[in-house]
Amino acid sequence: MPKSEEDLFAFLDELGIAVSTLRHPPLFTVADSQALRGEIPGGHTKNLFLKDKKDHYFLVTVDEEASVDLKQIHHLIGAAGRVSFGRPEKLMELLGVVPGAVTVFGLINDARLEVKLVLDEALMQNAVINAHPLTNEATTSIAAGDLLSFIKATGHDPVILKVAA
Repeated sequence: MPKSEEDLFAFLDELGIAVSTLRHPPLFTVADSQALRGEIPGGHTKNLFLKDKKDHYFLVTVDEEASVDLKQIHHLIGAAGRVSFGRPEKLMELLGVVPGAVTVFGLINDARLEVKLVLDEALMQNAVINAHPLTNEATTSIAAGDLLSFIKATGHDPVILKVAA
């Protein structure tokens, strides 16, 4: 059973990481979330759950405005050939979320470390990063350094690259 939003907040609290969360109606797209821009400062994420031809999985997290060349990204992230979007069933199995709620916080559910995380370096220039806390009905703000601490605490080794064009 995937970890819940409450489990995520308890884990962050155990790590001594302070976050703030704003509740809102479900957001399914970047366009939906941009309506909240005045209320939530910082960098806002767009997340791509990808797989390569050898069934290796990647979570690529970039700024919401970023443009990503899906035909070329495999060269950057170390994928075995071109990538495609991972199936919703695998998204739930590996990250414990549904399409529309894909988030870096889903790494808390990847106990077998099957997902390689790639963070765009431009996104990481923000002091505060905003992401869904395992649900698209809220946005959680976290300091960039604390986000890296969270990621490492899940056992993942984040790769920070210039992904976006």
